[in-house]
Amino acid sequence: MALTPLLLTACAVDRSLTGASFSFVAAVILLGLAALAWLARFRDRIPSRLGLMAVGVLIFELFTAPMWHNAHLGRWAYLYQDVSWVLTFGWSVFFLLVVEIIDQLRPRWRAWRRFSLQLLLITLLTLPLEILVVHLGIRSYAPEVLDAVVGGFVAGVPLQLLFYVPVFTSLVLCFYKYWCLVLEDPLLLPMRQIHWGRGLGLTLVAVLLFEVMVEPMVDNRGFPAWSMLYRDISVLMSGLWILVIAITAAVVSSSFAHRPIAQRFVLALMVATSIALPIEYTLWSLGIRVYGASAVANFSGFTIPLLGAPIEIAFAIPCYLALIICFVRYWDIVIDNHL
Repeated sequence: MALTPLLLTACAVDRSLTGASFSFVAAVILLGLAALAWLARFRDRIPSRLGLMAVGVLIFELFTAPMWHNAHLGRWAYLYQDVSWVLTFGWSVFFLLVVEIIDQLRPRWRAWRRFSLQLLLITLLTLPLEILVVHLGIRSYAPEVLDAVVGGFVAGVPLQLLFYVPVFTSLVLCFYKYWCLVLEDPLLLPMRQIHWGRGLGLTLVAVLLFEVMVEPMVDNRGFPAWSMLYRDISVLMSGLWILVIAITAAVVSSSFAHRPIAQRFVLALMVATSIALPIEYTLWSLGIRVYGASAVANFSGFTIPLLGAPIEIAFAIPCYLALIICFVRYWDIVIDNHL
């Protein structure tokens, strides 16, 4: 079965450039390059930092691709389905610019204060940018997202963006900041023990925020009514993912506590994926986890050998876990080291 025809068939967006979208693409590339050149004047290793940020953004975009459609960016501008490197580049430069400016202006602030200000600025600046891409005909939303809208719209953009953006930004920034610790290799206290209360609390926050955001993509069926937190988000389902992270933390801390940060991350991702993937497959096969029409339409048509499940499950689980693990571990490191 040929890959290219499948992907082109599955992606229904119009990729052709319009006058407005051409101007947008040109502006993103030129302004992005100018911003990077300016950042390089006072910050080292900008290409590496951009790469880290872009990986975090791309992981999130791939995971949430069915929730929105990106059209008219040019046939050469797409990486997978309607995920565009132009938007990935634009978001990455934008985030990097805000993060580095705040870090330079407020170097003595504690990490949580700088993070909060970065989150606030990105959230406030994103709304007009989202309105722009919607009005240029580049961005549109999946029916499931529109059905889940609470609070109405502002200039064609769901007000829930004010929830989506902080969640998206928090996960991506923590991914970036976690891997910057690998890049910069600062002197950090070794991990001696797991603070279970704190770790479970951080995991709970990350999982619930992520679950609420991607809720339109999948239906959780068959759970008791008392377990429902919001729409079809079940405390049992969320608790299961938290348990997976807890088991992973126990395994990694007991056997690999003194390994470098990067190695611990890879090991944690492998352990968590090996547990979570069979769970997700089982729930899907039993009809407990039912993917929405937009998610199904986004499937390539390839399946996991022997299982018959969409291959996207095998990619989505590590993407989800990578962001959650980095969120939890970054704040663990910050708190332990009083950063």
